[in-house]
Amino acid sequence: MSRPTKVVVNCETGVQEVIELTDAEIAELEAAAAKAAEDAAAAEAEAQAKAAEKEAIAAKLGLTKEELLKLLS
Repeated sequence: MSRPTKVVVNCETGVQEVIELTDAEIAELEAAAAKAAEDAAAAEAEAQAKAAEKEAIAAKLGLTKEELLKLLS
């Protein structure tokens, strides 16, 4: 597999260079991707927890999800 690259553009001359990423840049990209995946997983877990909490409240009140939505709209 070839190494990832970046394009560097000289705005004064319009010359474009395709340059391979350094090991440090690749590590930074991988760390950013891992952080984004963690953030997405955390957001999904939070959304599921909120949904479960809402369903528990609706169950305590003896309401269906649809009935609760009607009350809140």
